[in-house]
Amino acid sequence: MEMKKRINLELRNRAPEEVTQLVLDNCHCVNGEIEGLNDTFKKLEFLSMVNVELSSLARLPNLSKLQKLELSNNRISGGLEVLAEKCPNLTYLNLSGNKIKDISALEALMEMKMMKRKMKLVQLRDMGKRRKKRRRKRMKMKQAQNWEREKRKWVSHT
Repeated sequence: MEMKKRINLELRNRAPEEVTQLVLDNCHCVNGEIEGLNDTFKKLEFLSMVNVELSSLARLPNLSKLQKLELSNNRISGGLEVLAEKCPNLTYLNLSGNKIKDISALEALMEMKMMKRKMKLVQLRDMGKRRKKRRRKRMKMKQAQNWEREKRKWVSHT
């Protein structure tokens, strides 16, 4: 389902000005951009766009009351400076499962109130998981190589 249609369904005959929570998880966004979400969502405090194939936050509207933003499992790799400008009261941000490869992409967030107050920023969890997986894989390869070496020694002695 497209994001615009999902927003209309989630409104449930309410005006956008009245909505405080909006869950758009697993809907489809065209060209990796936000669509159908605009400045009329003045009271929005919680927004979830998990797994919507989002790659850009450029079209994020001003959401001055937004406190919690879920953006996990998308294709975001940068452009996070938009959040500091458009969501000044953000206290929780989840970017896990995105395409952020370098911590420098997060530098734009350092100016945000949430970072100054040392609130939650969940992002590097997945990066740590990837490192652990690579480390485990290397360990298994070393163990297999050692096993092969020992096996060859044993075979040559018999």
